[in-house]
Amino acid sequence: MSLLKYIAIGAAVAYGISYVVKKNESEGKSIIDELADKAPDLVDKLKSYAKDALEQITDKAKEAKTSF
Repeated sequence: MSLLKYIAIGAAVAYGISYVVKKNESEGKSIIDELADKAPDLVDKLKSYAKDALEQITDKAKEAKTSF
């Protein structure tokens, strides 16, 4: 039974990899290519989100410090 489970998992992983790498017929790009194109924009968004979160945490820490 264990061997059958590993065969099924391996087949699912192989199908997933082939799906992600397969080129789209209309654009000629794969999902990986699209993610690589969008990566710089995503990194910029994550940096701004991290900056905002850090500012909020800093403000709450200052408020907590002054209340003691």
